[in-house]
Amino acid sequence: MTHKSSYRVILHSSSITGGVAFFTLILSMVRTKFAAVLIGLYGVGVLSSFTAIQGIAGAAASLGIQSSAVRDIAALVAKNDLEEVARAIKSVRRVSCLTGCFGMVIVAIMSSTVSLWTFGSTKYQWDICALGIVILLSNLQGGQMVVLQSMRRIKDLAIMQLCGSLVGTLITIGCYFWLGVRGIVPALVVTGGFQLLISWWIAKKIELPIVRIGWMESLCLVGGMLNLGLAIMGSGLLGSVVTYATNVIILQEIGLSALGIYAAAFTLSGILINFILNSMAVDYYPRLSEVANDCLAMNRLVNEQTEINLLLGVPGLIFTIALASFAINIFYTLEFSSAANLLQWFSLGCLGRLISWPLGFVMLALGKGKLFLITEACAHSLNLLLIYFGITLYGLEGASIVFFILYLAYTVIVFLIAKNLTNFSWTISSKYLLTSSSILLIITFCAARLLPTPIGLAFNFLLAIVGFAISIRGLLKRLGRTHRISKILLAIPGVYWLKAFNFKHL
Repeated sequence: MTHKSSYRVILHSSSITGGVAFFTLILSMVRTKFAAVLIGLYGVGVLSSFTAIQGIAGAAASLGIQSSAVRDIAALVAKNDLEEVARAIKSVRRVSCLTGCFGMVIVAIMSSTVSLWTFGSTKYQWDICALGIVILLSNLQGGQMVVLQSMRRIKDLAIMQLCGSLVGTLITIGCYFWLGVRGIVPALVVTGGFQLLISWWIAKKIELPIVRIGWMESLCLVGGMLNLGLAIMGSGLLGSVVTYATNVIILQEIGLSALGIYAAAFTLSGILINFILNSMAVDYYPRLSEVANDCLAMNRLVNEQTEINLLLGVPGLIFTIALASFAINIFYTLEFSSAANLLQWFSLGCLGRLISWPLGFVMLALGKGKLFLITEACAHSLNLLLIYFGITLYGLEGASIVFFILYLAYTVIVFLIAKNLTNFSWTISSKYLLTSSSILLIITFCAARLLPTPIGLAFNFLLAIVGFAISIRGLLKRLGRTHRISKILLAIPGVYWLKAFNFKHL
């Protein structure tokens, strides 16, 4: 595969998921706005706490098997061994059901204690107990998604995401309108049920050989995936624990309203780049796993994915930093206005996410589960330590500053690990994009913070134009002018003149 065709594969996946992401982005904004209006600052804080609890229980119940299975099944798909693929998928679905039931029972048993730890009372005991049902539904859905993701059914995944998001938005708004804060958990449960039905309906259309396999054989087969799976679970569990601990620290040190502000800023910062990161998990990870025995091919894919991440994500981050106050007021209410400063720091840290995620997948593709777990454990431990001191010294904004510092350090760590594993290095074009993106975002951040509002907006508007010019020029160069996406870009007024400029390393 040529470099240009490889870029096209990445952009093809990103364009499909990106097109769906545009609609899910709108739906997410609608949910966010209705949450701010119907359940308020207090309710958003409660929602954040429930989400953190669900994250811990969900990570533990999954055992990381589903993520690990994608790597193994993708390898079987590459060999066109459909019978073994069918056996593996059936086994993963069975074990997902078992672990989901186990997670549901544990959450029910611990509900009173968790409510006391989180909120200082047992007021939300039954709400937390009901979260166990969400854990089971999520595990069952994960068993269906393994099929689509490992076989790189990008369009089917996009349809599932769009339908799930649309149904989830309608259900969430209805529950919030009817029950207020008490509607948070019912919305999660009913949404989880509908999303499971949608995933099952889509996955059952994939034709696979009918195989017979006993339960013990299924357990043994999935047991072979546990080495990497437990490492992935450990990483996810640590991340969820840190998120939960962050919420508890904010609750205890500042209050529930402050947690609502923190959750609002963090959620909004991730909305604009999550479609890029989601497409990586859908397409990039299986592709990287297929060439895990070829270090040169892996390094090429990492560089290509990094470049696409930056070209697609940086212009949006520039606008988010420049228009943080307007974004908070539009998507939330004036009650959340103090979240703007946090949103700017979170957006700056998102640059680190765009750069570090392609590097982090190298360990998973190579099956280096223990190394991945140790790396994530160190990063999460550092994160929790920094958050505690950040909140203690600088208040709520300190937690967002920590996010930027963490991803700066994490990027360096995963780069050094990838260099050691595959002799990785960034290409000249990647270095150019890394440097220019970092400079543009830092200048935008400083201008938004230091300059008077009218001057800062005007200055950052010019920077945004530069960012879009670099992004469009880079995409055109990588895709070629005959590609359908290039034709769409060239049809935008003012874009065609970019062909006259020769950005040598872009």
